[in-house]
Amino acid sequence: MFTIKQIKVAHSQVKSGIDFPKYVQELIKLGVLSYNTYVTDGHTEYLGKDHYHIQSEAIHPNFNVADVSDKEKFRKCLKIHQLGQTDYLTFSKHSAESGVEKWKVDTVKMTCTYYDKQGDKLLVEDIPTP
Repeated sequence: MFTIKQIKVAHSQVKSGIDFPKYVQELIKLGVLSYNTYVTDGHTEYLGKDHYHIQSEAIHPNFNVADVSDKEKFRKCLKIHQLGQTDYLTFSKHSAESGVEKWKVDTVKMTCTYYDKQGDKLLVEDIPTP
C-alpha cells in the first residue's frame, strides 16, 4: 500500500493548479482511490483498496472557513489557480474565504467535488487527463 512519504514525493512536483491532473495520475499509480482534503489546516485522508486509509498532518496554519459559501467567488479563485496564477496555500485561503470546507478527489470517477460546511456540493469538476 501507499505511504504518506510516497504521496509527498508526488505532491512535490505540484507547483500550481496546472499540475493537478499529473498529480492525480501519480496517485492512481500508487493505488489511491480517493482522498479528502480539509481546508481548515490542509490535512488529507487518503483511501485505498480494502478500506486502507492514511492521513497526512496539517500543512498550514488554521483558516476559518466561512459559514456561508459563495459559489461565484470560489469559481473565480479556482479558475485563477487552475491557470497557475496562485500557489496551493493561496488557493486554500481563498477556498476558506469562499466557504469551502473540503474537497474530495475520486480517482475512479476522475472527479473533484468541493463541499461547504453543511456538506452541500458547491462544485463538481471532471479531472482532465494530462
